[in-house]
Formats: sequence, C-alpha cells, structure tokens
Amino acid sequence: MFGRFMPTEGKFFEIFNAHAKCMVEAARELEALVDNIERAEIHKQNVQINEKRADKLTHETIDLLHKTFITPLDRDEIHKLITTMDDIIDLIEDVATAVWLYDVKSLTAEASQLAHICVSCCERVQDVVARLADMKDAAAILQVCEEIDRLESDADRVLRAAMSKLFREEDDVKTLIKLKAIYELLEQVTDKCEDVANIIEGIVLENA
Repeated sequence: MFGRFMPTEGKFFEIFNAHAKCMVEAARELEALVDNIERAEIHKQNVQINEKRADKLTHETIDLLHKTFITPLDRDEIHKLITTMDDIIDLIEDVATAVWLYDVKSLTAEASQLAHICVSCCERVQDVVARLADMKDAAAILQVCEEIDRLESDADRVLRAAMSKLFREEDDVKTLIKLKAIYELLEQVTDKCEDVANIIEGIVLENA
C-alpha cells in the first residue's frame, strides 16, 4: 500500500558514475604520489578528499535503497556494487597513507608500474559503470570487464617479479617490510577492480 508513495528508480546510475569519478581521480593522485614522492603529503590529501566524497556517495546509495520502491537493478546487486567500488577507493587511500606513515623516501619502478595499472583498472571500472544504465550493448560491457581481468593478471605478474627482486636485492629489513606492504596494497586495488568487473558481468548476464 505504501509503495506508491515511495520513489521509483532513484538516481542510482548517477551516483555510480560520481563515485567512479572520485575513484579515478584518487587513483591518478596515487600514481602522482608514487612518481613524485616529494609531494606525497599533497597527493595523499587529494586522495583523502576523493575518498570522503566517495564515502558520502556510498551512504547516499544505501539510504536511497531504503527509500526506493522500484530499483533499476536487484537491491543486493546495487549494494554489492557500490560497497565494492568503495573498497577500491579505500585501498587507494590505504596505499597513500602507508607511504606517508612509513615515511617512505623513495619508491621503485615496480611500485610505479603497479600504480599505473591501478589507474588503468579504475578508468575501465569508470567506463563499464557508465555503460550500466543502458545494457543494449552487453558485448561491449563484457569486453571492458575482460580488460579489467587482464590488467589484474598483469598486476599479479608485476607483484611476483617485484617481490622476487625485493627479497633478493634489498638488504635493509625496514625498507623490505615497507615496500612489501605497499606492493601488496597496490595489487589489492586491482583485485577489487576485478571484483567489480565480476559483479557487473553477473548483472549483465542476468539482465541483458
């Protein structure tokens, strides 16, 4: 009876796109931090600004779920998608914070490679999320999801090579511990991007 008084659809896709924009901006700030560590504090702050914006959008989505009678996608799918997207930007913030907290003075080419892959993954997440509102071209959506999967595999390979080099060549234990943690966090960003791709693949296969 109360359903007709509740809003339908809601602005879910708009919120997804706004969240993805924050995520990409945070990833680019992280890449800039890794490549220009002398300005780490500034880039960390910019990451945190985007994380806070994304967090508000996540809460807005969950609040809207409770207020919306008819949703454009399954409620569980909406919740899982926005919270997993939020996990991505939380991990990006974790990397930036770790670099600052650990007082890291220099980073490696491998860290730069991983940060670059993170940006590429996040850009593709933004792309595929933008396509969700119109699922007529399911093949194109699935292709972008496959690209994310490939990038995550690339990050795995870079991580393995970076770890091997780190344990063979780094004599300072503190530096080894710091870099190991940063490498692993960077790779986890791509893991979460792959999780989003898997969620979207499921949505497309159910609704296309």
